[in-house]
Amino acid sequence: MRGLREDRDLSQKELAVLLKVHQTTYSDYELGNINIPTAILMRLAEFYGTSIDYLLDFTDQRIPYPRRGR
Repeated sequence: MRGLREDRDLSQKELAVLLKVHQTTYSDYELGNINIPTAILMRLAEFYGTSIDYLLDFTDQRIPYPRRGR
């Protein structure tokens, strides 16, 4: 996640404001000290245009999965 944030030239504080969490909380997300809530993962995936699996390092595919028709 750090790499994605840095690719956009964002500080932890800027992203924390966007996610409505404290900067130290966001730092703990990046360091893996605390689990990231699903709602935050969903916001991050949408913001970065990627999948939650990519954020959690389960895949190297940065492009998100296609949505199913509903």
